Amino acid sequence: MAQTVKKRVKAVNLEAFLISGALFLFVGTLGFIMGFDNMFSTVMKTAHVLLLDTVLYIMAVAVLAGACGAVAVEFGLIALINKVLSPLMKPLFNLPGAAAIGGITTYISDNPAIISLAKDEGFKKYFKKHQLPVLCNLGTAFGMGLIVTSFMISRGKEFIIPAIIGNIGAVIGCIVSVRLMLRATKKFYNVNEDIEEIDDKELFEYREIRDGSIPQRFLEAVLEGGRTGVEMGLAIIPGVLFICTLVLMLTFGPSPEGYTGAAFEGVGFLPWIGRYLYPVLEPIFGFSSPEALAFPVTALGAVGAAIGLVPGFLERGLIQANDIAVFTAMGMCWSGYLSTHVAMMDALGTRELINKAIISHTIGGLVAGISANLIMKLLLMIL
Repeated sequence: MAQTVKKRVKAVNLEAFLISGALFLFVGTLGFIMGFDNMFSTVMKTAHVLLLDTVLYIMAVAVLAGACGAVAVEFGLIALINKVLSPLMKPLFNLPGAAAIGGITTYISDNPAIISLAKDEGFKKYFKKHQLPVLCNLGTAFGMGLIVTSFMISRGKEFIIPAIIGNIGAVIGCIVSVRLMLRATKKFYNVNEDIEEIDDKELFEYREIRDGSIPQRFLEAVLEGGRTGVEMGLAIIPGVLFICTLVLMLTFGPSPEGYTGAAFEGVGFLPWIGRYLYPVLEPIFGFSSPEALAFPVTALGAVGAAIGLVPGFLERGLIQANDIAVFTAMGMCWSGYLSTHVAMMDALGTRELINKAIISHTIGGLVAGISANLIMKLLLMIL
């Protein structure tokens, strides 16, 4: 990805005073409510529990998913899936069949993986100028899909169908996001009518494999894929520990005996807001509790942190199967796009379209959650 150019500003400016004031106000408010000793104890204990029980679990899922994904690539399973999916890309997304590779690649890895593809001349040649910026939204909608889905399924066999429905919801949200973005890019590049697509069949004719025998290739794929999973697991540690600790303290309230400095205590701010929004959110997304609002809010910045909230919600009985479907759909479709979209669009050389991409994807994520909720309710009515 292209490096961001840093600007030079005065060492001490208005920003320093504003941020310092906001930080002192926030910490002071939490400390006043919880007690400063309890607050700092809760912060440390919550981060410690998250590291041991959630981050390492997510890393294990990422390692296994990465290893399976690498084996699937090495032995042609991904190529087979690409051949099946590529004819659907034009009618669904109005993109060349080659775009299927981008969706699959980000599904088994993360959002920025599509940037390396978009910069590859062999891949890039199948897209028109107005279609290339749309790859950002396409890739983000499927980013970390395999990890999110695997994590949800691992919480219990009753969540297998909701996780699958969540994937369907994410696809629907992706279609909305991509097509809205295509309208914006066509207008930006003055494309008034559909342009004849380039034949991209040759892109699927061959694939690269490792040297050596089948067992050797298998072991190398497992090790390299697993190593990628470790790197991804390490990369999510700051987001999970910082963002998830913050969100949990804003989500949960005190223990039954009051504030004791134990893990997962908080001030219950998000549920307080959620109670006012719940009458609107419940019929739209089918959330089982106001606390569920914390998941999509967290997924905006880091889906790794968002899925870290799920075990605590399940233990407290705050979410059900319908929530898992909606979480999977919105978690996949948004997958921390607010923290990656700007850099990805910059890497594609289309900074001018950043706002359009973010607006389109925000709508797409909302549609993903609504779709998953409606599909789950329809399935329950049929069953």
